[in-house]
Amino acid sequence: MAGRDWERFGDEIRRTIQDAVDSRDFGRLNQTITDTINNAVGNIKEGVKNGGWYGTKEYERTAAGEKKSCRKSWEEPLQKEAVKEKRLLYLKGTSTKIGGTFLCVTGYAFGAVSLILFVILLVASGMAGDFGLPFKAAAIFLAVLLIGCGIMAGVGTSMLGKIKRFRTYIRAIGGREYCEIKELSSQSGKSARYIVKDLEDMIEKGWFCQGHLDMQKTCLMVSEDAYNQYKELMERQNRQRTEEENMRSRKEEEEKRLSPQVQEVIRAGEEYVRKIRQCNDAIPGEEISAKISHMELLIGRIFDRVKQAPESVADIRRLMEYYLPTTVKLLEAYEELDAQPIQGENITSSKTEIEKTLDTLNIAFEKLLDDLFQDTAWDVSSDISVLHTMLAQEGLTEDEISGK
Repeated sequence: MAGRDWERFGDEIRRTIQDAVDSRDFGRLNQTITDTINNAVGNIKEGVKNGGWYGTKEYERTAAGEKKSCRKSWEEPLQKEAVKEKRLLYLKGTSTKIGGTFLCVTGYAFGAVSLILFVILLVASGMAGDFGLPFKAAAIFLAVLLIGCGIMAGVGTSMLGKIKRFRTYIRAIGGREYCEIKELSSQSGKSARYIVKDLEDMIEKGWFCQGHLDMQKTCLMVSEDAYNQYKELMERQNRQRTEEENMRSRKEEEEKRLSPQVQEVIRAGEEYVRKIRQCNDAIPGEEISAKISHMELLIGRIFDRVKQAPESVADIRRLMEYYLPTTVKLLEAYEELDAQPIQGENITSSKTEIEKTLDTLNIAFEKLLDDLFQDTAWDVSSDISVLHTMLAQEGLTEDEISGK
């Protein structure tokens, strides 16, 4: 209903009240108030029913146009306009803004009129000294109308606030296909929890045509492409997590078959490897980081070999008692020296000595790892010797073949 219509309706109400006061006949007043309440409540019900796409034909046409823009037209030919509708990310929110404005204007205008009418009624009845049944009926109707207008104004204000936040979110997202909730929180001044609930409601209503939240509800994705990429990433991570858990289970099962002494040695070795990795993460230099990474790899393979051949645990006694503790101490000392803001001559020379020592330790670890495979090398050499002997007996070696 346009503003001029509301003004004419208000004039009619004022004339009716004045006539009722002059003639002391409140029958027409009751009918006018009843029509007003029915109109107001009808608009509220229509608004709630349509989720903010309000009642007049003009609004219905606007709402239908916006809703259609989010519907996937799988049965239509792939024309340019249809493709454009499928890729739409946001509603414009025009109809919601119109509906909210309509409810606000209607609610506040009728609320003000109702309040004025109630005051006029009270004054007129006081002057006439008549507070009988007609006065009570009119007062009740005006009170109900005032409550209805308050509800309309509240709903309209809420709708306008929501559409304002919606547009704030869109500006914060810009041309991207995803955005973190904390960024939206800083842009809107609302808490992350509030924004998540707000976004869930907007997604449910279709304002974000392709909108999704991640599982942790820390990120908004506004396109199906971004959401599909997120799902693929989650699936890969789940597969990787499952593989790691299976590997960990197999590792635990293998360790259970080892003796308590070997298990203790392996746990201690893994702890040393963890400390070496921590030092490597804390030291920024690329050259020394490469040396430490190589050392970590060698030590890891040494303990893998111990798991495969538990009898070799006695061969790494010196590694456990001296080499590894000394290595960790050297790396921790290097980390402390490297963190100093001023690198003097003493600090530089100490770091150089530690780097050279790491090279020596890596050579020692390579030799130890090679020694741990000595039995395997012997077995392989023996098998090869036996194989050559058998081939020679069968006349299948190169010498025997060329001699024929």
